[in-house]
Amino acid sequence: MATSLNPSMERFAFFLIEDFPLSSLAAAIEPLRAANRLLGYESYRWSLTSDRGQSCPSSCGIEVTTVPLDAAFQNVDMALVCGGLKVRPANEQRHIAELQKLSRRGVRLGALSAGTWMLARAGLLTGYRCTVHWENRAALLEDFPELDCSGKIYEIDRDRLTCSGGSGVTDLMLHLIGDKHGPELAQRVANQFHHERIRDSRDEQKGGDMRQLSALPSVLKIALREMQAHIENPLPIPEVARAAGITERHLERLCLRYLRSTPGKVYLAMRIDRGWELLLHSDQSILDIAVATGFGSSSHFSDWFKRRHGARPSDFRGQALGLKQRPQLGAARLAKR
Repeated sequence: MATSLNPSMERFAFFLIEDFPLSSLAAAIEPLRAANRLLGYESYRWSLTSDRGQSCPSSCGIEVTTVPLDAAFQNVDMALVCGGLKVRPANEQRHIAELQKLSRRGVRLGALSAGTWMLARAGLLTGYRCTVHWENRAALLEDFPELDCSGKIYEIDRDRLTCSGGSGVTDLMLHLIGDKHGPELAQRVANQFHHERIRDSRDEQKGGDMRQLSALPSVLKIALREMQAHIENPLPIPEVARAAGITERHLERLCLRYLRSTPGKVYLAMRIDRGWELLLHSDQSILDIAVATGFGSSSHFSDWFKRRHGARPSDFRGQALGLKQRPQLGAARLAKR
C-alpha cells in the first residue's frame, strides 16, 4: 500500500462478526488496495475490528487478526458490519451500542451479507432502503416486517449502505471509488480483477427459488411469484391461476410440463423451503415458523419438512451450525415430490 497521506483519505472499519464470509471481506478490501496503488497515494485506509480485538474466525475457518472496537471506531468515516452465520452473536448488545454511537457521530454505516441484521436490530435501518443476501431475506423480514428490504445486489440510501455479499461487494466498492475518483478509475480497478461489468444498485440478486425459472412462460412465472408472495396465508390454487390470468386447468398443464409436478405440490415445496430458511437464519420457534409458512401446527410442518429434507426441523436446527451449503432449489427442486 502507498504510504503518502492525502487530506481526503477515507478511513473504513470492517466490523467482523464471528463466522463472517471471508469472500465478502476480501471483495471489499481488494478494490480499495488496488485504487491506492493505481492512484499512487493512500486515498483509502482500513482496519479490521471485532468485539475484543482478538482473532475472529471466518465461515471457512480462517481466522483474521483484529483490533478492538474502541480503537477502530475512534477515527473512522465509514463502518461496515460483516455478518455471517451467527443469528445472535455473543455480546450483541455491546455491538449494537457501539453502532448507535457511530450513528450519533454521523459516521456512514453499512453491512455486508447478513450484517444487515445487526443494523436492523440496532434500529439503524428504520426509514432506510436496504438489502441482504437472498438466503437471509425471508427470515429478516419475519423479524422486521417494516423494513424496506429489496432483492438488489446493494442499496445506498443516504448514509446507509447494505450489500447482499459475494461478488456484489466488489460492485459496491467500485461504485464508491467511482463516486470519489470518477468512472475511469473504477473501471481500471475492475480490470485488475477481471470484473467484466460493474453492476449498479438496479441489478437484482440471482439467487433464490426463482433463479432457474427465467426461461418459463411468463404466466407461469406470475403464478409462482404469486405463490411466493403468499407463503404465510396460502392462496387457493384457483385464485393463483386467476392472478396469472389463466384457468386452473391451464396452470396445472404448465406445472406438469415445465416443473413435472402439480401446482399444489409446487406451492407446498415453496412453503417448506421457506421454513428451511427460517430454521437456518432465525431463532424463531418451530411453531412460529410453522405459522409463518402457512401450516396449522408444528407437527404438520415437521411431517412435511421431514418428507422433503429427510430430517425433522428440530434435528435440522441442531445440526445447522455445521451446515455450510443450502440444498439446491429452482425448477428441479420445486418439482420434487
